[in-house]
Amino acid sequence: MRWAPLAALVLFLAEVTVFIGLGEAIGYPLAVLVVLAVSLLGLVLLRREGLRAWRGFREAVDAGRPPGPQVTDGLAGLGGAALLAAPGLLTGVLGLVLLTPPVRHLVRARVRSRAERQMSPGETGQMFGPRRVYVEQDDDGQPPDAEVVEGEVVDPPRRPDRG
Repeated sequence: MRWAPLAALVLFLAEVTVFIGLGEAIGYPLAVLVVLAVSLLGLVLLRREGLRAWRGFREAVDAGRPPGPQVTDGLAGLGGAALLAAPGLLTGVLGLVLLTPPVRHLVRARVRSRAERQMSPGETGQMFGPRRVYVEQDDDGQPPDAEVVEGEVVDPPRRPDRG
């Protein structure tokens, strides 16, 4: 977060540079219309993605499924729509990219991975469902020779919050 002000300044300068370049290429009145149209599209998508995320979350909860995939997909959609709604061409392009399914899938996987590192296994299971475990296999499709130990994952007891 210490680099956020510098990143914001660089983004602002890049947005101004791109706007000036577009204004020189197609004319400034048309460039302003393009920025306004992209922002308006972002506002419309922001409403749609917000409603979609809420519906997906409610359906998952009502059906008794873990809501994590719907939450992360909704957050990616809301982030993309918010970037589109922000005035600027670079943020608009970044927002459009974030709205594409492959990038949403990547964001969903990253959010889940980060949540699994920061939450207990039980909390992660409630949010995203059971973890997938990948077993290494030899060339013949069999697990490598190793001692198998059966067991179960037990969450450590929680300490009361101290505030």
